[in-house]
Amino acid sequence: MAVIEFSEQEKRAIVSRIQAYFDEELEQEIGQFDAEFLLDFFANQIGPYFYNRGLYDAQTILNSRMEDISEAILALEKATESSR
Repeated sequence: MAVIEFSEQEKRAIVSRIQAYFDEELEQEIGQFDAEFLLDFFANQIGPYFYNRGLYDAQTILNSRMEDISEAILALEKATESSR
């Protein structure tokens, strides 16, 4: 699996959300360094679980679409003497 990396803009947005969560839900201030440290922890330790779930969900959708395409192709098939 590739390392999960965020653009600087994404990282700032996520860090801001972490800080807001700590302030609003835990009534505790957290500095930018600590929020970035927490983001890195989640990205490295928890992120792979979310990444894998995304892959599984994408694979499920792709398989469903492939079945639809196979059915559509079969519907287009013309009758011949050697038809299935």
